[in-house]
Amino acid sequence: MATSAPKRRAGFDPLDESKPMWRSLAIFLVPLMLSNIMQSASGTFGSIFLGRLIGVEALAAVSAVFPLMFALFSFLIGIGSGSTVLIGQAYGAKDLHKVKKIAGTVLGATLAMGIVVAILGEIFSPSILAALGTPASILHDSDRYARVLFLFAPVLFPYITYTTVMRGVGDAQTPFYALTFSTILSIALAPAFILGWFGLPHLGVVSVAVASIIAQTLALIGLLVVLRLRNDPLQLDREMLRDFIVDWKIFWTVLRIGIPTGIQVVLFALAEIAVISFVNRFGPSATAAYGAVNQVASYVQFPAVSLGIAASIFGAQCIGARREDRLRSVVRAAVTLNYIIVGFLVVVCYIFAHDILGWFITDIPTLKIAAGLLAITLWSYVFFGNSSVISGVVRSSGDVIVPMFNGIASIWLVEVPAAYFLMQRFGIDGIWMGYALSFCVVLALQFGYYEFFWKRRTHERLV
Repeated sequence: MATSAPKRRAGFDPLDESKPMWRSLAIFLVPLMLSNIMQSASGTFGSIFLGRLIGVEALAAVSAVFPLMFALFSFLIGIGSGSTVLIGQAYGAKDLHKVKKIAGTVLGATLAMGIVVAILGEIFSPSILAALGTPASILHDSDRYARVLFLFAPVLFPYITYTTVMRGVGDAQTPFYALTFSTILSIALAPAFILGWFGLPHLGVVSVAVASIIAQTLALIGLLVVLRLRNDPLQLDREMLRDFIVDWKIFWTVLRIGIPTGIQVVLFALAEIAVISFVNRFGPSATAAYGAVNQVASYVQFPAVSLGIAASIFGAQCIGARREDRLRSVVRAAVTLNYIIVGFLVVVCYIFAHDILGWFITDIPTLKIAAGLLAITLWSYVFFGNSSVISGVVRSSGDVIVPMFNGIASIWLVEVPAAYFLMQRFGIDGIWMGYALSFCVVLALQFGYYEFFWKRRTHERLV
């Protein structure tokens, strides 16, 4: 049963030919990009508080939990990727009933997964951390921190999923407001629990986790209230609650689209582990330079990654509305914005490289290493953004296998081997040459598939 869709978000409509596509993309992109920055800032401040207010062992205890959390979040990223494609297509087709059905299925499934994670985490947390080789001196604190996060999973998983599915209908602003609120509150609460301000208990290493739990729980409640007050199609009403009973056909389609994305994220992370093992061979100054360069590069990557997400959602809505003629406009607009925004950031970083890196590094020799590495690789991030846009549009049709293999091949068959062999000849500079080469190769692979295969096909709605 199809019902009329709600009024489209102001300024956001990839099907409106009276407005330039780049304007709709830009309106959607800004809050999406800022949301990514907010999420990164929350983790950065948490690490700073732990390291400075408690000590290096507290930071190590939290860092030891990272592989567990990363595995879970990779799975959620995959589910989010699949759900936004399906919701985008249903929203483009103006099938509000299907939008709510997909959202309810995904929210119900992630709630169930959160409950399972909470139970299993409470039981097996010490064993898992010990199996990961967590040092005995920090095992107790790592276990305390992990248990708090595991117990919070039934709230955290639906919260992340809710903000993701809302973007599928073009609402990037509301999730941004929720993330802004939760980030600011968690940053304020973390030192309060560490130091016992205002009579609060001293919670030690779990302070950051508890602050995050409180902030994100309140953000989720506020999000649900806002959706209810404005009678949003994704509000948590009786119909949505009924849809929490998982529709396995829909959920399988979400997994089919999303799991390859999650696998790709995990393999990218494993590649970074391989690269850091190369960097570590050149000593602590090289490792410090690597960390500083990655900090700078991550903020250049945010708009590139966000443009890929936006292109995927815009593409899905066009396919859902059976307006495939608009897909080329999506690609052109997103690629143009990529070269303008990412290109501008690259130029700024080249001009002020020493000043920016000086925020992280004070040692002059290390600063010179970092500046040289940044000069080698930074230009190639515009190619990374271009490939992100193309793969995002391809994924909007549910075609995920080839983009996944292209991404994996560029990392494991190009970046890692090239970094290893080039460092034999050029030293640490060769490792960063591997990054640049990888970004060039993945763009060639994604563009070749898009140009000669994908855009010549007819793409149908998936559900």
